[in-house]
Amino acid sequence: MIVSNSWVPFDFGPSAMVPLLLGTFAVCFGLISMVVKEWLFLSDTLVAMLFGVLTGPAGFGAVDASKLVDVPSFTLELTRLIIGIQVMAAGITLPKKYLLKELKSLLMLLGPVMTWMWLMSAVVIMLVFRLGFIESLIIASCIAPTDPVLANSIVRGKFAEAKVPQHVRNIISAESGANDGLGYPYLYLALYLLKFSTGEALTRWFAVVVIWQIALSI
Repeated sequence: MIVSNSWVPFDFGPSAMVPLLLGTFAVCFGLISMVVKEWLFLSDTLVAMLFGVLTGPAGFGAVDASKLVDVPSFTLELTRLIIGIQVMAAGITLPKKYLLKELKSLLMLLGPVMTWMWLMSAVVIMLVFRLGFIESLIIASCIAPTDPVLANSIVRGKFAEAKVPQHVRNIISAESGANDGLGYPYLYLALYLLKFSTGEALTRWFAVVVIWQIALSI
């Protein structure tokens, strides 16, 4: 029997490096998570992102995701999955009938407060990156909704339980779970304003987005 000299007992290709790095991160972070979260006040989301940057093409180059998957489509589908899980988690952790009891507060956050945040975010983006106001509104519509993954980092854990009142943590969880879909009408309003005149944009936005795609889908 002929044995190839090129045979090695370990595969260090991308398909092996990904689970290796994930397992290494899970074990190592599990050992030091108390120090990181309770003493350094860093969220697990931030630490995971930094680890990914360091091991990716911008860091040590241990893994290049573009060699394994189509990065844009994979990121999109993975993001949908993660946000869906976090929205569900936010809903099941709230007290019974919470939305009915705190409906006024929730509507205030999802209406005027979120609209104001959208506009102010657009102003900051416009001034910092020297973009037009409409282009800034498009970007701002993506960052105005509170991310449920990041919100989970400030409403869970010993520090949050000790420093943040229960009713504040509940309203943050409820708002972060409810407002992800509400970024959709803001985004399409900005896109229509970029493509059409103001009157036509508002008409199309109200008819197509608000009535057809949102109201009738409910």
